Amino acid sequence: MSPRKANMESSIYLGSDGWFHGRVTMGVKDDGSPDRRHRRARTETEIKRKVRELEDLRDKGRAPKAGRKPTVEQWMTTYLTDIASLKLKPRSLDDYWSKTRNDIIPGIGKHRLDKLQPEHLERMYRVMLDEGHAPSHVLKVHRILSRALKIAHRRRLIVENVATLVDPPTVDETEANPFTTEEAKAFLEAAAKRPTFMRWCVGVGMGFRQGETLGLRWPYVDFDNELFHPEWQLQRLTWRHGCTDPHACGDKFHRFEPCPPECRTHKNYKRGCPKPCPKDCTSHARACPERKGGGLVFTRPKTKKSRNAVPIPPPFIPYLREHKAQQDAARAEAGDAWEEHKLVFTRPDGRPLDPRQDWEEFKELLAEAGIDDRRLYDGSRHTAGTILNELGVDMPTIMEILRHTQISQTRRYVKGRSHLSKDAMRRMGDAFMPRPEPATETRTETEDSRAARALRRRRIR
Repeated sequence: MSPRKANMESSIYLGSDGWFHGRVTMGVKDDGSPDRRHRRARTETEIKRKVRELEDLRDKGRAPKAGRKPTVEQWMTTYLTDIASLKLKPRSLDDYWSKTRNDIIPGIGKHRLDKLQPEHLERMYRVMLDEGHAPSHVLKVHRILSRALKIAHRRRLIVENVATLVDPPTVDETEANPFTTEEAKAFLEAAAKRPTFMRWCVGVGMGFRQGETLGLRWPYVDFDNELFHPEWQLQRLTWRHGCTDPHACGDKFHRFEPCPPECRTHKNYKRGCPKPCPKDCTSHARACPERKGGGLVFTRPKTKKSRNAVPIPPPFIPYLREHKAQQDAARAEAGDAWEEHKLVFTRPDGRPLDPRQDWEEFKELLAEAGIDDRRLYDGSRHTAGTILNELGVDMPTIMEILRHTQISQTRRYVKGRSHLSKDAMRRMGDAFMPRPEPATETRTETEDSRAARALRRRRIR
């Protein structure tokens, strides 16, 4: 009779099915019962290796928890619903959900979390690039997935975060293309013909973000001290279902087949026909009668530094007061039709300006001013930082005006100008090289004596 195994000692045996089996005691489950893990292999050498790996994980305290591991789709849903939602800003959470639904779940969603391999991620990234996604988009997907797997590893659902073994695509930083001083003046001259003139003055002249400008309200404008307090920003968030069965709620909106080549239903869609719905689609929350959390919403800026007060340029003050007087007159004329939000920049009925329409107006102003196309960020924050630098303002001051947390971030917003570089190198040359002497009047007489001239003639002969 074989002696009884010691406590926590593993067992290896050949089963009647022809497989070698190994059982390892890893500890105690949540309910107090022993946590025994099972492995099997065709050879004794292989089963011993698997048992040793489990024992090593147990001894190092890195063993994953007992029970069947969730799939990537199940874990991403748990992570975004219960974990990330406690920390991320609403707009960032919307972006995480979008990339999870459209990229991560279709790519690797069916893999079990503990069976996920680096090759699966690399194949998904390759497919995304082949489909035309930008490397920056793939990199963002990689970071979202890596963060979710890091939390899973921390909670011992997996042994290793496989995303750390994958090199995501290299992304070249987008080069800023701010306005020159002449272009900024031309842009504001075109904007002066519109009711939103001051909105563009604040964006271009003070470097406010789009959401901060559209979300600026009169109680946070200090005329006495000439300060803006950007305490809130306006953002459009995605609606979420408030019902218990999102799939059934959007039943009449589901489309499981792609549109025909000559689709007329979506002919006016600027981004083309929408993609077909997945079989278990839970979208279309916009039509949910109990929808929540979407539409135009006032949210706090991303960081505490973003809420610091910003001085208003004194020449802006008279125009701001005039803008307020015009708004008061429009409010009185609208009467009950006016929706009061105390916003500085509004539609004719007091409602907030739509960010999409604001972006379209920016493109229209570029065309009217004869400026080549560029991003809204280039025409606001990058322009403000660059022109402040041209005016001789030091980097720490620009960082305070743009409300960045690190000066390295500010440096990325400031683009050097060629004419400033030439002037700097001219001054560098003047510091090192002597200036050429001015030309003097030519003398007709020579200072040489008659004897010296005769001596030179004799030497030549």
